[in-house]
Amino acid sequence: MGCVMRLAGAALSIVAAVSLAAAEPAGQAAPPKAAAAKPAAKAAPAAKAEKKATTDAIAASYTAIPLAERLSIQNDLAWTGDYNGAINGEFGERAIAAVKAFQKRNGGKETGVLNQPERAALSGAAKPKQDAVGWRMVDDLMTGARIGIPTRLMPNTHFSGGIGKWTSARGETSVETFRITGAGTTLSAVFERMKKEPAGRKPDYSVLRPDFFVIAGLQNLKKFYLRAQVRGEEVRGFTVLYDQAMTGIMEPVVVAMSSAYSAFPAGGAPPPRRKVEYASGVAVAPGHIVTSRDALDGCYVVTIAGIGGADRVAEDKEKGLVLLRVFAAGLKPVALAGESTKGDVTLVGVADPQAQGGGGAVSAVRARVTDALALEPVPAPGFDGAAALDAQGKLAGIAALKAPLVAGPAPAAGAGATLIPVETIRNFLDAQNVPPAAGGSTGVEAAKAAVVRVICVRK
Repeated sequence: MGCVMRLAGAALSIVAAVSLAAAEPAGQAAPPKAAAAKPAAKAAPAAKAEKKATTDAIAASYTAIPLAERLSIQNDLAWTGDYNGAINGEFGERAIAAVKAFQKRNGGKETGVLNQPERAALSGAAKPKQDAVGWRMVDDLMTGARIGIPTRLMPNTHFSGGIGKWTSARGETSVETFRITGAGTTLSAVFERMKKEPAGRKPDYSVLRPDFFVIAGLQNLKKFYLRAQVRGEEVRGFTVLYDQAMTGIMEPVVVAMSSAYSAFPAGGAPPPRRKVEYASGVAVAPGHIVTSRDALDGCYVVTIAGIGGADRVAEDKEKGLVLLRVFAAGLKPVALAGESTKGDVTLVGVADPQAQGGGGAVSAVRARVTDALALEPVPAPGFDGAAALDAQGKLAGIAALKAPLVAGPAPAAGAGATLIPVETIRNFLDAQNVPPAAGGSTGVEAAKAAVVRVICVRK
């Protein structure tokens, strides 16, 4: 960490260090004129070529190492304060220089390639620093990016309205992700806007490059650091806020976050579905649960939390519905409304474990149904299949979310969630000869007893 602090400088330590992450390596200083004799001038290209050949040979040796291990080496070097470049598995001049710096500091030969004892020493030096802050790479379900989070410093997680947020218990530190997309979106326009918004933001450092930008400074007496990247007409990024008293702890963390951040981890390829998907379901008849078909697409096993395995009785791909059967005497069906509703509804569902710190609580949130049956704002991951209650506390439909992805594009604003209306649900049940429960329960609290977490496991 001491090396990171030395790179920094007095007032802009974190900014200077992180800005180096995307900068080109510094060129050699020009020699004094008196020493620039012709033989030396002739020797310079040869020396430069020899240095490049050596670097290329070292870089080639790293290609034989699995990508996961190369990423791990770069990540560990960032935590020891030796590396502040992008953590992408590519070993160019910057990464090789970082290895040499670590070797030199530990009394080894500066080869640029780690032998087994040196690799173990590097891991041993980085791990305590990572463990101290609870460092973990996570998939941001809202933006599709991959981001490193100090989970011990920021244990509280919340996903809602297209934003992923991690905070400390008392608000000293926080991280918030964002995604901006749409026709005409440009990196420079977002850069200029974010230098001024929100009110109270006072940048003292900013840099704009063709594919990313960085802004840092003070925001309402807190320090902030913002990094964003662009692909096409989409910008993804994150903002870190922390009390000035936390500077010593947060500076190396922000360096690691900036280096490890992967805004578009899947490139242009379609990302895979999550191996374990969490959704919600609602009991509509004794032993029968209705949920979203999209959430259960490709499932090898379907389980209901607290109950056990569920049988898939029927599905309607066009309408986006699945009917599950379970054996649970205590499950209380909810009453169906006579017709669907527009305007305000209450969504009752079970948010994804990552959105509630690993918990499984049933919760209720307010939403609005548009004329096009879109749900606003988009509910948190895990609310796919959640019950939508009307003003009388009856089931007016269920929420259908675009499936959260491990990586890749997030749902477009305004199109991420829709309401499958109660009329569709009623017709679906009729087609399966499953009559809705007579005298089903009404109200938010009663609906919580009818809503369950549905777990999909894929191969």
